[in-house]
Amino acid sequence: MEQKFDFDTLIDRRGIGSLKWDCSENELPMWVADMDFEVSPSIMKALRCRMDNGTFGYSIVPDEYRISVANWWKRRHGIAFDPAHVVFAVGVIPALISCIRSLSNAGDFVVVQSPVYNNFYTSILNAGRRAFENKLVFDDGSYRIDFADLEDRFADQRTSLFVLCNPHNPGGAVWSRDDLARIGELATRHHVTVISDEIHCDVMRPGARHTPFAAASETCRQVCVTLGSPSKAFNVAGLQSAYAIVDNACIRDRVKCGFANDEVSEPNDFAVASTIAAYNEGEAWLDAACVYIQGNKEYAVSAINAAECGARALDCDSTYLIWVDCRELLAEVGCDSSAELVRFLRSETGLILSPGDIYGTGGNGFVRMNLGTQHARVKDGVARFIEGCRAFAEQE
Repeated sequence: MEQKFDFDTLIDRRGIGSLKWDCSENELPMWVADMDFEVSPSIMKALRCRMDNGTFGYSIVPDEYRISVANWWKRRHGIAFDPAHVVFAVGVIPALISCIRSLSNAGDFVVVQSPVYNNFYTSILNAGRRAFENKLVFDDGSYRIDFADLEDRFADQRTSLFVLCNPHNPGGAVWSRDDLARIGELATRHHVTVISDEIHCDVMRPGARHTPFAAASETCRQVCVTLGSPSKAFNVAGLQSAYAIVDNACIRDRVKCGFANDEVSEPNDFAVASTIAAYNEGEAWLDAACVYIQGNKEYAVSAINAAECGARALDCDSTYLIWVDCRELLAEVGCDSSAELVRFLRSETGLILSPGDIYGTGGNGFVRMNLGTQHARVKDGVARFIEGCRAFAEQE
């Protein structure tokens, strides 16, 4: 019998220490990438079972955890990983910083494809390395890779790492197998290790498929670290469960040593149980969530683009985020900062979005909107956005 899940009921997240909802009563936060849905019944059941024991001491990562991760990637994304190659971490960003430290030297260049998730820049800086931008080409409402420029970046002797966002945040691009294989060839040629952040890979347009970087070719598999987590797809970021999957033994040893040295490999009592429950029993919930999110995206993109308010929302196959091009609106009023537009929207309408300029070169002029919420809130947020854009254009 088909399971039914409730994504429409509004859940009040104020007063529980939520980063996203730490705002005024009249404000609507649609910025940080977590969702407003109650987690799957399988996760709730597993957490209650763990709570009922009443003890919360030091935890281990059992084989069942690694097996559940490997089975998930095989079932969901068609790639076979050895469970022994799964390395637990408390979060993708802590894992990323640790990988940067363990797989490069102080002062090295780390290539990123801008505009890209802002914490890539922070992680590189905090690890004592320097971000080296390969700017994505924005063409007819979508992004593509400038491979000639990417090879120039890889060929620089100071470059040792490439941090790939697969699928892309904030633009939502789903990279093709051919593009990923080409990256792997360039990385191998120039002795660059690829760290592929695939945290958003499970939230996809129904019918679309994610290609893991490691699945694009055997070359890719041997030159990369795959970072993953149930946190985005299953809304469990606060439970701090993530992992690296590394098939290359030499790279894996360095990653494991780095995780131990940086103390990012010890789980809390709920991390393991929630991940096993999500990956073993949560697939029907996720499928339903992806359908619901796609409905939100189709509504928002259509409404924003039909409003002719100086903004154009990009259609995309992945994530519960949309990337909105506001350059026409900004040019109309002689403004060169999407941050200024975001401040105006919050002040005038209470809508909280992420300014595109935090995502590096090419991000300014865009804003990011999170649609991982109830449809009523999406309609409210889109209405506030359109109203705010029109008011912004009418400023004297």
